[in-house]
Amino acid sequence: MNDFNLDSIRKAAEGIRDHVVRTPLVPAARLAETLGCELSLKLESLQFTGSFKDRGACWKLMNLDEESARRGVIAMSAGNHAQGVAYHARRLGIPATIVMPEFAPFAKVERTRSFGARVVLTGDTLDASAIAAQEIALKESLTFVHPYDDPFIMSGQGTIGLELLEDLADFDCLVVPIGGGGLISGIATAVKALRPQVEIIGVEAALYPSMQEALSAGGSGGSGTTLADGIAVKRPGKLTTPVVKELVSDILLADEGAIETAIHYLVEQQKIVPEGAGAAGVAAMLGHRERFAGRRVVAVIGGGNIDVRLLSGVLDRGLMRDGRVVRLRIEIIDRPRQLALIAQVIGETGGNIIEVYHQRLFADVPAKRADIDVVVETRDSEHVSDIMKGLQEAGFPCRVLSSRSIDTNV
Repeated sequence: MNDFNLDSIRKAAEGIRDHVVRTPLVPAARLAETLGCELSLKLESLQFTGSFKDRGACWKLMNLDEESARRGVIAMSAGNHAQGVAYHARRLGIPATIVMPEFAPFAKVERTRSFGARVVLTGDTLDASAIAAQEIALKESLTFVHPYDDPFIMSGQGTIGLELLEDLADFDCLVVPIGGGGLISGIATAVKALRPQVEIIGVEAALYPSMQEALSAGGSGGSGTTLADGIAVKRPGKLTTPVVKELVSDILLADEGAIETAIHYLVEQQKIVPEGAGAAGVAAMLGHRERFAGRRVVAVIGGGNIDVRLLSGVLDRGLMRDGRVVRLRIEIIDRPRQLALIAQVIGETGGNIIEVYHQRLFADVPAKRADIDVVVETRDSEHVSDIMKGLQEAGFPCRVLSSRSIDTNV
């Protein structure tokens, strides 16, 4: 691709300089200690629309000819690309149509509309929405803005690589999420041209290993529901795949548990709010710690557009996983003062009761007995064991219902 190289990325960097956020590269000392390496995070989640998509969308739109800009553009996206195109189209005075699947989150649909775009909700899959977008583009003579398979998009995303090299004098490994490949192909082209000794490692959601499959024997591209919906791509780009094959040394897969844990750790330890796709790099590091031990690593946090309710659920589950919120099922004799005694034991051992559920009618216990489910805030899993021991000694058999990490043999 003669129109995509280091020079095109440098040109993009100059062109979008005053139109996008120059995002910070921050050290992640606490997370680095957990992972056993030196770690810095490139926070593309701080772009105006919350993801790196601002860069490529802006550069693509700035390079439209006058007639194409007058007629307008169309894009297909369930989230970040939609917002990037809509926002910069409004800034540049270009009419924008965004085709979104019928299942697109309501908040993302409304935010895209708030940027002034015409939103068309159609298609029960992303592929169906893409076909609809192409049909509308042809019918209305609109320019289709591809989310990743476009030299201008790739060059725009590659500006991240130039910023990394300016901000950090020495690192030896760069971890980048992969969906269609626009982000990693742009960054890898810039970094490898200027600092070839840096190893580039890509990360895909384990449910959507499409780039990994494209570079091997092929496959279905993946399926399923993933937290990393921003990189849930079944077919990587025709332009991006050869670049990844040449410049990326390895592609790791991040499973759903690791992605969930990465979001939790980034929020709690580093005070950074990522979406699932944005946390994929850190998730891969959590799942392959030996691969990064002792190294100087940069991970790209590609976006931060996570649904607030989903984030709340992830954080609550993280507390349960760490044993800091636990649900105990306690067997009692159904007579007065039992609940008061249980509360006394939990209080004396330093636990804080959040909720209580009294199971009389539907529990599988004898008529004169009952189950009580108690949700308790604790310090850690060791503290949970202390509380359970105290309950056992007071004559209340109990077990944990809510955590895989706690010893329940009390």
